[in-house]
Amino acid sequence: MTAKRQGPVSDVRFDPVTLSLLWTRLIGIVDEAAITLVRTSFSPVVQECNDYSCTLMDARGYALADNTSSIPAFLGTLPRTVRHILAKFPVEIWVPGDVVITNNPWMGTGHLPDFSMVAPIIHRDRLYGFAGTVAHSVDIGGLSWASHAQSVFEEGLHLPIVHLMRAGRPDEQLLDIIRQNVRFPELVVGDLMAQVAACETCIDCTREFIDDTGLDGLDGLANEVQGHAEATMRAAIAAIPDGRYETSIILDGFDAPLTLRARLTVNGARLHMDYDGSSPQVSWGINSVLNYTYAYTAYPLKCALDPLTPKNEGTYRPIEVTAPEGSIVNPLFPAPCSGRHLIGMYCAAAAYATLGQAAPERVIAESSGPPARPVIVGAGDDGDLRSLIIFAWGGTGGRPGMDGLSCTAFPGNDNCAPVEIMEAAVPIRFIRKSLIPDSGGAGEFRGGLGQDITFAYTGRQSGYVTMMSAKFNTPPSGIFGGAPGTTTEFLINDRPAYQNGRVPLQPGDIVTIRFPGGGGYGDPARRHPDRVARDVADGKATAARATALYGPAWRNAGLRAAP
Repeated sequence: MTAKRQGPVSDVRFDPVTLSLLWTRLIGIVDEAAITLVRTSFSPVVQECNDYSCTLMDARGYALADNTSSIPAFLGTLPRTVRHILAKFPVEIWVPGDVVITNNPWMGTGHLPDFSMVAPIIHRDRLYGFAGTVAHSVDIGGLSWASHAQSVFEEGLHLPIVHLMRAGRPDEQLLDIIRQNVRFPELVVGDLMAQVAACETCIDCTREFIDDTGLDGLDGLANEVQGHAEATMRAAIAAIPDGRYETSIILDGFDAPLTLRARLTVNGARLHMDYDGSSPQVSWGINSVLNYTYAYTAYPLKCALDPLTPKNEGTYRPIEVTAPEGSIVNPLFPAPCSGRHLIGMYCAAAAYATLGQAAPERVIAESSGPPARPVIVGAGDDGDLRSLIIFAWGGTGGRPGMDGLSCTAFPGNDNCAPVEIMEAAVPIRFIRKSLIPDSGGAGEFRGGLGQDITFAYTGRQSGYVTMMSAKFNTPPSGIFGGAPGTTTEFLINDRPAYQNGRVPLQPGDIVTIRFPGGGGYGDPARRHPDRVARDVADGKATAARATALYGPAWRNAGLRAAP
């Protein structure tokens, strides 16, 4: 049985109250799918760290709704993946129970560890849309999640667009291939099946939604919610003065500094970010494919310009992002890209550095991202090899009227798993997880504080940590006179360790990672003395440093609530 494409889209119109109710229910569908994914997953990457997304799409592959906590790296990428999939598998050949996956970086989210998965929503023999998920796998083989590979072939198993399930039956041969190529087959395949379960939840809830509402299809409703999101974003862009705004950012790179150049052009209700002039792609796994570059350009602009409207396909239509082919933000196959966040997340800083020239009240100073990403591998007491990724962040940048947030994800929004979960996952014991005083950049509104994470490796056999990190040499910058935050530090037994690559661990080794504080916003001379006094009282700043940065006036301030 093949599904018929739903008929021509009728001229559907909804009153504002009805549209709001239906739109909220669409978001509820993908939120329920996300709950299914988390509760049925096997690895802490999904269960605890939020490195996933669930998306409901119409029959054209356009996003209707993303789950509320979806991470920015996956925004706008899954609909692009679906269009690649539909070019290979046209709508006429889909049947209920089909599931298609790929981890192609250029079609998906930018690196091999992310599996993009799509399933058709077929009801009463008609294709109404697609359910999709993306999740970061705990392992993909190769050099593991790392940044020292020199081509994508070294980075792990690379799946083309392929059926994981046909008519509800899993492709056991494909699953065997996956199991044979990864270090933790139970976790990897378990998470894949959790993605399948999330798609099934999305499909079931959408069928129920169609029956309850009596809608003849989803495309009419899709046009309404996408059109509303697009109109809202265009209005926000139109409020920004037309012009060209440019910036140039120096990046740590891998073995040499790199340059990210950005030019933001605002023209009426359209916005264009061009990265012409950025460094050529490099032979290390830090290149950011265009899908990822787009996501981390568009998302911070969405946050600044239209933070409240639920996101969907329409949100991003007014935002164009271009980059030269063969550059660090649009590399050509087979460029390595596993650690693409080490470049791609700087696009958020570029977005705010340029937008801030036209609308300073809408941006924040640079945050700690891209963060260090340690991958720890070691054998447990049972001798089985185990792996853990520590998803942790430093501080966000200072902002108009408020200090930055400490130990808070931005521009990402993944989570750091609880200490107890991490200690149970791999042979480590945490010694310290604390704020770093004085780490936030000085300013009228200081940057959020970074954090110190220190743990002992407790394995009975040797293990290793693979580190991917940035901001060792280029701290998060301040804005409008604000000072920079602190830099990243990576130490083993109190000695500096290799910043981007695999480092062996011996039983008893002590690993320390210090995440940066965010940049400051505004002239430090304008900081209210009460704010400085409160920071010193709370242990967020030392008295000596506070006096050096802000002068002695804070010593005469009261400890009432800071303004």
